[in-house]
Amino acid sequence: MSDVATTAGGGGPSGDGGIGPLSDRLSLGVAARLSRYLQVLTQARKMGKETISSQELSEYTHVNSTQIRRDLSGFGKFGKRGVGYNVDLLVSQIRKILRTSGQHNIALFGAGHLGKAIASSDIFADHGFRVVAIFDPDPEKLGEQVGPAMVRHPDDLRQMVEEEDIVVGVLAVPTAAAQPLADQLVDAGVKIIFNYSEALLHVPPEVTVHTSSPAVDLLYALYFYLT
Repeated sequence: MSDVATTAGGGGPSGDGGIGPLSDRLSLGVAARLSRYLQVLTQARKMGKETISSQELSEYTHVNSTQIRRDLSGFGKFGKRGVGYNVDLLVSQIRKILRTSGQHNIALFGAGHLGKAIASSDIFADHGFRVVAIFDPDPEKLGEQVGPAMVRHPDDLRQMVEEEDIVVGVLAVPTAAAQPLADQLVDAGVKIIFNYSEALLHVPPEVTVHTSSPAVDLLYALYFYLT
């Protein structure tokens, strides 16, 4: 089983700095923090901000501003003293560092309330991910247009993965349905699974699973509030 969940603080095997040449793999701590910076920067860009300081990034991410400057300086000079970072440039550069530049296609399982909310929001599109296929076995939902895609039967998965070059599968389904669908994704060649269910998925080592749990996130936040 490969179940990856990154945390916002600490470093990885190479220490908290964890930053090397672009050909090297980032530590979990650095990758997690860069992802948080990217989330804030993307929203700042949508709000029309052209520049942002390390202190502003610190206020939104709760990462120390010194740590932010250290993280970013490891990849080059992106900011100017007294001016801050150019938002567009930093978004572009962090996406390159995280190797997420370009367009990445998603298969979404589940056309219920959660699935429809995911398909209709900008949560993935803002970061270069596009929902190109939605699957649900419910006969009443087949053929329905949900966001950018039409609901298909899961039996069409392999064909769609090949035609659309799908690299990520998102499971917005009941817990009992998650493992069989994960098996289908693995069989179709999908290597990344984003799991919104409570299921503990068993997948081959080469497949990455990220489980998103609002309850766990709340417990994490509550821990720091109480301590």
